Amino acid sequence: MGSGTPISPESADEAIRLHMRCLSAESRPLSQCVGRVLRQEVYAERDNPPFDRVCMDGIAVDSRALQRGIRRYAIQGTQAAGAAPLTLTGEHAIEVMTGAILPHGTDVVIPLEQYSRVHEVVTLTGEVNDSPYRNVQRRAADGPSGKLMLKSGGLLGAPEIAVAASAGLARLQVSAEPAFMVLSTGDELVEPGEPIAEHQVRRSNAYAVVAALRARGFESVGNDHVPDDEERLKERLTLHLATHDVLILSGGVSMGKFDFVPKVLRQLGVREIFHKVAQRPGRPMWFGIGPAGQAVFGLPGNPVSTLVCLIRYIIPAILTSAGAAAMPQERLPLSAAVSFDLPLALFLPVSSVPDEWGRPWAKPRPTNTSGDYISLVGTDGFVELPAGPATYPKEFVATLYRW
Repeated sequence: MGSGTPISPESADEAIRLHMRCLSAESRPLSQCVGRVLRQEVYAERDNPPFDRVCMDGIAVDSRALQRGIRRYAIQGTQAAGAAPLTLTGEHAIEVMTGAILPHGTDVVIPLEQYSRVHEVVTLTGEVNDSPYRNVQRRAADGPSGKLMLKSGGLLGAPEIAVAASAGLARLQVSAEPAFMVLSTGDELVEPGEPIAEHQVRRSNAYAVVAALRARGFESVGNDHVPDDEERLKERLTLHLATHDVLILSGGVSMGKFDFVPKVLRQLGVREIFHKVAQRPGRPMWFGIGPAGQAVFGLPGNPVSTLVCLIRYIIPAILTSAGAAAMPQERLPLSAAVSFDLPLALFLPVSSVPDEWGRPWAKPRPTNTSGDYISLVGTDGFVELPAGPATYPKEFVATLYRW
C-alpha cells in the first residue's frame, strides 16, 4: 500500500484505523471530562427522582379532601426544596416549592394561579383537577436505582456530565488525550502579525488545524513551523516524534524539489502506510506509523486540502482510537446537480440550507481551487461524492462531514 499508488478514501480510512494504537484510559475530575470519550459505564446511584417531587410552586393537599368538595384550607407550614418532608395533619394544606419532596399525607399540588391567599388561609378560585399526583413527578419516573445511564464509548457533553454528577461520581474513567503536534513547512509562510513580502503568504493552515482540534475538546496541541530545509526538518521531526503521539504535517508531501517530508520520515524510522488517495482535493495525503507507534499524517499544503483531510480522516480516527462508539453518519440530499470529470472522489464544500418545510439540503459551495480557503467561510462542511466521471443529480444523498 505504500508504493505511491492512490488508494480509495475507504481504503485510507481502513488503513489508518488498522494501524493506529488504542489510547489508554485515565481517571479525571468530572469538571475536566467534557469532550472526552467515556471509558466506563455509569449507573444510577438512586431512583431518579429519588422521591415524589413537586413540579411547581403552590400548595400540597390530600386529593380526597378535594373530592369531598373542600375549597378552603389553612396553611400548616412550608415545604422548601432540600428540607426533610413535613407530614400533613387534618384537612390542611402545605405550601410547597418547586423541586421539594412531596409532604407525607399529600398527593396533589395545586399551582399558585388556582387559589387566592389571605394571611394563612387559601381559597380555591376555579376548577381543580382532583386526580392524585397532579403536578408531581413520581419517584423513579425517570429510572430506578442501578439503571445504566451512560455507556462506555460515548462522548461527554454537558448532558452526560450532568448525568454522571447525578450518579454521585466525582471522577470518571476517560480516554487519555494524545499529544498533538501540528507542523507546517515552507519558506513562503509568514506568521500573522509579522512583516510580509510580496512573494510570501500567511501561515494559516496550522491555525485552522489547531482550531478544529481544540473545538473538539483536544487540549494538548502544539504548533511549529519549519522552513524548506532538509536538515532542519529532520531535527524538528526527531524532537516531535520523541514527545508527541500524533504528528499532523501540512505541506511538503507532493513531488516538488523541496517536498522533503516523506524522505525525512523514512530516515527517522516512520513506516509509510500509504501515499496518495484517489480524492480531490487532498490527493497527495501521506500516512505512516513511527517507531514507537506514533501516528504521522502528511497533508497537502493547500488550505482546503489540509482541512478536508483533517476532518475526513484524522479526527474520526482519533475518536475511534479513543474507544468512541460508532456514530451514525449525517447524510443530506444535494440541492443542485454536480458534475465532474475525474476518476477521483470529490469532497465538495456545502452549506446546509432548509427547504420550505424545514428539511436540510446540501447546497454546493465549490471553491475556485484547493487554495481558495476564503470560499469556505459560511459553509458547514463538505459532502463526499463517489469517484467520477459522473453527474450526481439534485436529491442525490451524500455523507456530510462538518467542519
